[in-house]
Formats: sequence, structure tokens, C-alpha cells
Amino acid sequence: MDLITTFFNWDILVRSFPMLMRGVGNTILLGVASIIFGGAAGLLVCLMRLYGPKPVRLFAIAYVDFLRAMPILVLLILIYYALPFVGIRFSSFTAATLALSLVLSAFTAEVCRAGIENVPKGQFEAASALGIGFWTTMRTVILPQALRVIIPPLTSNCVSIFKDTALASVVAMPDLLKQATDAQALMANPTPLIGAAAMYLIFLLPLVRLVSFLEERGKRQMTAR
Repeated sequence: MDLITTFFNWDILVRSFPMLMRGVGNTILLGVASIIFGGAAGLLVCLMRLYGPKPVRLFAIAYVDFLRAMPILVLLILIYYALPFVGIRFSSFTAATLALSLVLSAFTAEVCRAGIENVPKGQFEAASALGIGFWTTMRTVILPQALRVIIPPLTSNCVSIFKDTALASVVAMPDLLKQATDAQALMANPTPLIGAAAMYLIFLLPLVRLVSFLEERGKRQMTAR
């Protein structure tokens, strides 16, 4: 009985529910913003690495290697706590979005590179022979074919970014985890933390299953070829 009243106190869960829902909204907003900016930046870095002049390619390689090796938490702390010493200040939401977007862009760049390189080079040559420009070829010929390969890993990376939004609580952003810890401290009971964990599962488990479905479908498509 003590276990139930301590960790699964219904009255406390109901009282903390509005705080948790505000946190869910902020978490979703942070995740969506990070995916949009990180995905767009990742595709740009991928194209720089594949088709840019040598200095640009070297920069793209260094960019990807650095951000793939850098823990998100360390990057977030540097952006939020270190940059103010040189006069650059971001809000907690902007700092978290920037950190998550930068890391996601590096992983997206590698996934897109693998997908584009999987498309036969003859596709470029055929488009060039028909007088189709590079960007038109990329948009209408190459990327649609590469998407079949890159969608499963891209979806997996997006799920990981949504999980990593919990790190934003370190810079006092009112995401789901921060709201849950505040509610736990206010009510002197861990039930809000259990509620937050359940909300993460409700939101993320369908996405995890979606990743598995896309991976299995990709395997079937590759086998059918």
C-alpha cells in the first residue's frame, strides 16, 4: 500500500497533470523544431560533402565528425552556459533547439550521403545527357530514390532526438521532465515522475514501432529486387 501511495498516487497525478501537459507541449515543440532545422541542415551538409569544392568538403567532414563525437549534453551546456561569456546569449528553448539540431544534422548528413551514394551513378549521367540541371536532377531523380533507403534510419534518428529533449531540463527549459521534477518537488511525491515516464512511453512507443515497420519493409523491398 505504501508503494502505491508513494509512486502511484492518483490524487497527486491529477493535480500535477496540467503541469505535465504543458511540459508535453514544450517537448513536442522542441522535438519538431529540432527535426526540421536539423534535417534541413543535414541535407545541406550532405550535399556540401558530396559535391562541394575540396575546402567545403573538408569542412563538411570535420563538421560531421565533430558533432557525431560530441555528447549532446556537453554541447548544450557549452551553448547555454559558456557562450554568454563572449556576449552570446540564447534562451533555454533556443539553446536546446540549436544543440539538438546540430547533432541531428551531422547524423542526417551521413544517412543522406549513404542513401545518395546508393543510387546508381548512371542516373546522374542519364539526366545530364537529357540536359537536366543538377538541382532538378537531385530533386526529381536522385532524392526520391534515396528516400527508400534513408527513411528508416532518419526516423530512428528523429525518435532519438525526441528522447534527448529530456536533456533540455538541464538548462531549465520547462519540458516534460523539468515540469515533472518541479511537480515532484512541489508535492513531495515521485508520482509526477512516474506520470512523465508514462507520457514519454505513450508518445514514443508508436514511433519505435514505426521505425521497426519501416526497417522490415525496407528489407522486404531489398529482397524483392
